[in-house]
Amino acid sequence: MKVVSAAKLRRAQELIFSSRPYSDNLYNMVNAVASHEGVKENPMFEVREIRRVDLIVISADRGLAGAFNSAVIKRAEELAKEHASLGRDVSLILIGRKAIQGLSKRGKQVVLKLEEVVKKEVNFEAVKQVGELLRDRFLKGNSDAAFTVGNELITRASFQPMVRKFLPLEPPESKEDFTYDFEGDLEDFLNRLIELYLNYQIYRALLESSAAEHLARMLAMDNATRNADQLIKTWTLIFNKARQESITSELIDITNAVEAMK
Repeated sequence: MKVVSAAKLRRAQELIFSSRPYSDNLYNMVNAVASHEGVKENPMFEVREIRRVDLIVISADRGLAGAFNSAVIKRAEELAKEHASLGRDVSLILIGRKAIQGLSKRGKQVVLKLEEVVKKEVNFEAVKQVGELLRDRFLKGNSDAAFTVGNELITRASFQPMVRKFLPLEPPESKEDFTYDFEGDLEDFLNRLIELYLNYQIYRALLESSAAEHLARMLAMDNATRNADQLIKTWTLIFNKARQESITSELIDITNAVEAMK
């Protein structure tokens, strides 16, 4: 399992490191287009008082990965309590069997549950389903903000649960003049671009979680092997000691019997 996870980790890392620049540039493009004078105020950039919050919690579908799942569930619970303490209603979108098992019965409203979203590849139909749901809830006023909670690679050998703001989109700090030429309606183009951006953010979060999962499982299997080796050594020593004591006891009995016969 360690070898298999190591091979999957390499592939997942390649996907992540190739997707991050695209994701960052996509964000810059959204901001650049939103800064254009011809774009009306888009509702996806609306910042309002936060009364309802959506949390997208991403876990694995399987265990045997150390503290990978428990860490992200704990962080999601902490974040939910933080918002609840401020009087906000919290709704959950759970991706991954372990998140569903760990959070479904915690008294929070669960809007959506998805399993087996990440197998050999990320199921992009599921990504679009989540993206459409979150956009609709935000535009209809069913949520005022959304956050993703999932494990991410910090380095090639470490990971930790991270919280990312998903909605509303951060409005540009300054309005600048860009020399872009657009075909068709500019506002429609921005909406399509925002849809692509939001879907890709979910996709990237799933890639991050998948890579972190493979790393966690690889480390867990390595630790399990080390612990098993240590356990074998310990019990071998105990067995040899007991065997030696048994032989010594038998020799003493034989010696005593010989002495008694003299």
